[in-house]
Amino acid sequence: MSFGAILTLAIGLAMDATAVAAARGLAARSVRFRHALLIALFFGGSQALMPLLGWGIGGLVGDRVAAWDHWIAFVLLGGIGAKMLWEARPQEDAASAPDRGDPFGLRLLALLAFATSIDAFAVGITLPMLHAPLALSLATIGLVTAVLSGAAVFVGRRFGARFGRRLDAIGGVVLVGLGVKILIEHLRGGG
Repeated sequence: MSFGAILTLAIGLAMDATAVAAARGLAARSVRFRHALLIALFFGGSQALMPLLGWGIGGLVGDRVAAWDHWIAFVLLGGIGAKMLWEARPQEDAASAPDRGDPFGLRLLALLAFATSIDAFAVGITLPMLHAPLALSLATIGLVTAVLSGAAVFVGRRFGARFGRRLDAIGGVVLVGLGVKILIEHLRGGG
């Protein structure tokens, strides 16, 4: 797996965390640098940790499913992307529901970081099958998520909820596209 593919994957995975971070910025009365740093640490750290856990599982079963690895990657990435696209559709109730409490509470951030990194866990399962370098993959996924979500807190405060669902949709399209690319490359004999 090339660095370009890893970076594309990282950007796709970061979109739901970025959208949630923007929503945190929108919910806050004011945003300080420490808020963005907390978001970056929680979300980037979780996005780096979850693929590591998935990697361990993928490494255990990888040899047993090598003949189907491209299909597994396609189904997982496509399914995750489709889920993100489904969740990005407009919902009337979500826009009218007020957000209560501290938007940067540690327990809330931990829960949000976990929820937005479940997709990264599933992607981590496919990484050994794709022969992706572990350290580079984890660092790229974690750093991209940290930078994008940290910046999104300020963007969310500044521009509101206008882009939140679009980020999920972009992330979904990227993940589906990456799954299709992996499948096509393998079927053509390049994988």
